[in-house]
Amino acid sequence: MSGTSLDGIDVALVDFSDDSAQLLGSHYQPYPQSLKDLLLELHQTGSDEIHRTQLASIVLAHAYADATQALLDKTELPADHVQAIGCHGQTIRHRPEQGYTIQLGNAALLAELTGIHIVSDFRSRDIAAGGQGAPLVPAFHDKMLRHPSQHRVVLNIGGIANLTDLKPGSITTGFDSGPGNLLLDGWINRHQGKPYDENGVWAASGKVIPDLLQHMLADPYFAETPPKSTGRDLFNLGWLENLLDGTESSGDVQATLLALTCHSIADAVRRFCPDTEALYLCGGGAHNAALIDLLQQLLPHCRIQKTDALGIPADWMEAIAFAWLARQTMNLRPGNLPAATGASHPCVLGAIYPA
Repeated sequence: MSGTSLDGIDVALVDFSDDSAQLLGSHYQPYPQSLKDLLLELHQTGSDEIHRTQLASIVLAHAYADATQALLDKTELPADHVQAIGCHGQTIRHRPEQGYTIQLGNAALLAELTGIHIVSDFRSRDIAAGGQGAPLVPAFHDKMLRHPSQHRVVLNIGGIANLTDLKPGSITTGFDSGPGNLLLDGWINRHQGKPYDENGVWAASGKVIPDLLQHMLADPYFAETPPKSTGRDLFNLGWLENLLDGTESSGDVQATLLALTCHSIADAVRRFCPDTEALYLCGGGAHNAALIDLLQQLLPHCRIQKTDALGIPADWMEAIAFAWLARQTMNLRPGNLPAATGASHPCVLGAIYPA
């Protein structure tokens, strides 16, 4: 898994032989700054874009192969013991309203480099069936994390934050609530040269700017009803700059961005997942102490903890989920939840590149 945060590659080795998700090993490989810069550039139109996109896909395939081999070496497992790799790829465009989404990765080359079957391009089939192509992880949450009586919501805080509503007796739903770490990471990188705001320390040092927060929350995306999904195409530093007058303290802007993430999540929980009893966190934002403290203040009646308490490590949730989605595809079983994505029917997701 390599997500919207553009920080690197998460690789999970998962055994589903008893229908549970047993994590056998994991590996994280950060992106070199040159690759991160290249991918950020490709989020905007530019000269010779098709050529640069294809070259980036080749670089990514080699990076995915290196990360896969590092995990196999770590676990001392030969490649021929792995049934398939579920490779999400790196999103550079997500435009479901226009009928497409683009994830880079060159799955054909990855199959050649690893000698393992590759499942990729998970989102396009859901979009073809009228869906958003996201979020896809709720289907995995539905399978693994439901409780017969407790109303649980799983909150993934990656670059974008998304929710899975696991209400007992109801169909599982899910949607993107809005920015997670994306704007926070981009702002601190610009002003302090850091990849992220560890524990939200910089945000906690500033003061929320009420008018700026209200202008942010007035974006039409937050008023939309699910199914809905979003990404860097909407929420980026250009979007933020259009709301600034230039007099703001950079630390106060960071505090306001943290408030945006928390308020948009809390508003979504109250509006679309009423009576939630427990909120289980995963993704990088699950380690942000300031974020969790504010979220708990905004949702005082929810018990908030990491998904580790349910047996699935918060840091590896998405990588494990895409292993499960690959398994679904290899077995020709649907991997989407129409109630979460808006697709007209359940679909077998992805394309298979045999080794």
